Amino acid sequence: MKKLRFGILSTSSIAPRFIKGVQATETCKASALASRGLEKAKEKAALWNVPRAYGSYEELLCSDEIDVAYVAMINSEHYHYARLALEQGKHVLCEKPFTLSVQESRELFALAREKGLFIMEAQKVLFLPVVQKLKELIQSGALGSIKMADFSSSFDPGYNTWFFDPEKGGGPLYGNAIYSLQLMQFLFDSRVVDYTGLCTKSQTNVENQFAVSMLMENGLLFTNKTSTAVTTTHVGYLYGERGYVEIPDYWKARRAIVHYPDRPPVVLEYPCEYELMYEALHVEQCIRNHLTESPVMTEAMTIQAIEILNGIHNAIL
Repeated sequence: MKKLRFGILSTSSIAPRFIKGVQATETCKASALASRGLEKAKEKAALWNVPRAYGSYEELLCSDEIDVAYVAMINSEHYHYARLALEQGKHVLCEKPFTLSVQESRELFALAREKGLFIMEAQKVLFLPVVQKLKELIQSGALGSIKMADFSSSFDPGYNTWFFDPEKGGGPLYGNAIYSLQLMQFLFDSRVVDYTGLCTKSQTNVENQFAVSMLMENGLLFTNKTSTAVTTTHVGYLYGERGYVEIPDYWKARRAIVHYPDRPPVVLEYPCEYELMYEALHVEQCIRNHLTESPVMTEAMTIQAIEILNGIHNAIL
């Protein structure tokens, strides 16, 4: 079987992690890499063991050496290059946030359907084996009804010079709140119906930390706290009527600890060196099945997420 060929648009910090994930599969390959300059593209391609380098995104998208464009540049450029990829007949995996507006997101999904091409927002957390197992556990009723959840994280954005530029879609809200939001959408097959939040701001008027609360239509209340100013715990909690789940590094989780009130904890363990491989494999399976939309990371989930994040962004900034 011919391997599915990914073309990586960007040499951003996530690019080598995605490449490693693709290379860890038996059915996909990282065929080409593009940057804004050929010298940098060649340097990174050699470093990351990618066979072909291009000095512009446009040149890569016009080539016949790739099947799927992995769009991984700064947030404000996602729409333009995802659209260009579709126009060049390429399938698309676009990093979160998919776009910065609902209209742009709808246009991309509509164009993909029109051309018979697959498109999906990259959301690795949904495809992690431990998350799949947690959904089974929740649906089994072993924890009773889940009533509340809490997520916290922090990171140093120093390596991303654009991160505090409002014109480029900077700030941790779009990049980090979306993990918990789409995870909760997936685990509970439920929508967010109300939300509120607060933030502190950087010198450029972009949030440098935030705390948001969201209410789902099933009555579940959850919070997300993310900071670039201090170091927090990196963990998610799901609280049920008959126990709770602790998820270390929830956005890239390899394990979860299920705590019961009347017996020892149960550890769900799924070691994996490159967690992005599961997402790549899902894309490959969808394309081989001639789908234009993922049955897991759906258009509806993408659209609702950007609606909610835009609403929070407009309310707190």
